[in-house]
Amino acid sequence: MCCGAVVVTVLVWAIVGSIFHYSDTWQLVINTGTRIVTFLMVFLLQRAQNKDSRAIHIHLNEILADLDGASHRLINAEDLTEEEVRRLHDRFQHVAKLATSDSRPNASQSTEEAVAESESAGEEALPSPRGRKSPRDR
Repeated sequence: MCCGAVVVTVLVWAIVGSIFHYSDTWQLVINTGTRIVTFLMVFLLQRAQNKDSRAIHIHLNEILADLDGASHRLINAEDLTEEEVRRLHDRFQHVAKLATSDSRPNASQSTEEAVAESESAGEEALPSPRGRKSPRDR
């Protein structure tokens, strides 16, 4: 159906162009119509992409909510402000640094465990996003 509409549009474009002898006015009308259609398609594509993105976030939130040992602060992380995302990124950079310095070959560590470990070692505490604590931190 879509391909048929494209073929019909091209045929109409060619026929109308030959009727108007491909004049400047005809080219202006065609270019204006093309820009309007392109502009509308960008909105349609953006809307579809946003819907897909929300669906992916919902799936990830469901997995995160059901995963034992996961930080529930990460549920709906897409709603965090830029500052909160930056602070969360800093936390994970810190966890990655701790993981690379850990001598245990198959060690696994949650964000809260890494923060607690660094605080007990006397390192500077990393603030949690939104100033909230997870149930494990309370």
